[in-house]
Amino acid sequence: MNITKQHVRTTEKIGYSLGDAASNLFFQTFIFYLLFFYTDVFGMPAAVAGTMFLVTRLFDAITDPLMGVLADRTHTKYGKFRPYLIWLAIPFGIMGMFLFYTPDFGDTGKIVYAYVTYTIMMIMYTAINVPYAALMGVITPNSEERTVISSYRFVAAYIGLLTVTSFTEILVEYFGQGDKESGWFWTMGLYGAIAAILFIITFFTTKERVLPPVGQNIDFKKDREDLFSNLPWKLIALATVFQLTFLVSRGGAFSFYVNYYIGDHSIDLFGKTIQLSLSTFLTSGALMTLLGAILTNSIAKIIDKKIVYGWFLGGAALISIPLYYLDPSQIVLIYLANLIAGFLLGPVSVLQWAMYADCADYGEWKFGRRATGLIMAASLFALKLGAAFGGALTGWVLSGYGFVAGGIQSSEALNGILLLVSWIPGVFGILGFVTMLFYGLSNEKMMSIETDLIDRKLVN
Repeated sequence: MNITKQHVRTTEKIGYSLGDAASNLFFQTFIFYLLFFYTDVFGMPAAVAGTMFLVTRLFDAITDPLMGVLADRTHTKYGKFRPYLIWLAIPFGIMGMFLFYTPDFGDTGKIVYAYVTYTIMMIMYTAINVPYAALMGVITPNSEERTVISSYRFVAAYIGLLTVTSFTEILVEYFGQGDKESGWFWTMGLYGAIAAILFIITFFTTKERVLPPVGQNIDFKKDREDLFSNLPWKLIALATVFQLTFLVSRGGAFSFYVNYYIGDHSIDLFGKTIQLSLSTFLTSGALMTLLGAILTNSIAKIIDKKIVYGWFLGGAALISIPLYYLDPSQIVLIYLANLIAGFLLGPVSVLQWAMYADCADYGEWKFGRRATGLIMAASLFALKLGAAFGGALTGWVLSGYGFVAGGIQSSEALNGILLLVSWIPGVFGILGFVTMLFYGLSNEKMMSIETDLIDRKLVN
């Protein structure tokens, strides 16, 4: 039989997308500002912060799959995944606020506080985002429609990114009035309140429609075996680790790159000199990322989504490498490289999660079992592992090259910062591209899988 495309209402697509806007108020702050906050506001050595990012991921090896298994086995009148959005919305927002609190505990006490709050925040992030990610896989069984939903999702995510890059520094100054510790705390409190409201809206505007195969038994061991036998999932998960290492090492170094390498800068435009800042640099790149996300659905209709993901990630990596060779006087070329890379990264995350949902379909088709929550949990673990590698790498490189928070940087320290926005992330982006060359779920293959799954359910 032919697949009848199951259209999802626009209001539901928008409602679902708001959940990622909520998450990205924090996730993008982590990428662009968290290491800078820990070194220049909180007072933690860069190497210590970098090690913390990696060490705390050990908990994710337990909590992420556990959350996936728990979500898959949740049964309520609201579904498997939606209830977690309303249960955890407010705790998530509150924990994000206290992650950016600077206690007067002394050096050792502050490091302990940072470890505890960062670990709890990552657990909270897992607990709400595994069900949220899995929800996209059960809103509709149609792969093309999921790509559209993913486009909505990441447009909202990048609006969250724009909010972070455009307003964070302004809000920190407004709330702090010169006291950065207080400014960061209340800024993240505001973001937490907004995030909680957005997650609650997602809960009320979405619906779960895709159910596991009739008669599927609960068997974690079998689900785990199926997951690690799912070759497309293993490839996209590995690509995700490389992708996030690229994004976080590059994005996390931008605050240091602009503040310590470029410094005060301006562009002459239409005969006028326009003063620019870190916020301008980040926001201009984010706007191009948003444009790329908006155009993703149109691009994916022309070019297979696995090709778009791989080649756009590789292209963003290549265009980042020249930043190593550009000096601050070449500000136009610096911004141009950032704008092009930003645009190329737009479709990458959009298609990434659509392909994870495809992997859930592939798993059901291949093994006769569906474990959407576990697949999304394991995928989120890959994302956070890449983010941890990227954050740890940034902290270690800064420390190894002699970075001094708040001081005048040596030529060696500046060289380390340049490597962190160019060659180091570039290598990981290219590795992600190479990995995707082996990914086998083309658009045509997914149409065949969808047809087969629908036929099976009709027989049953």
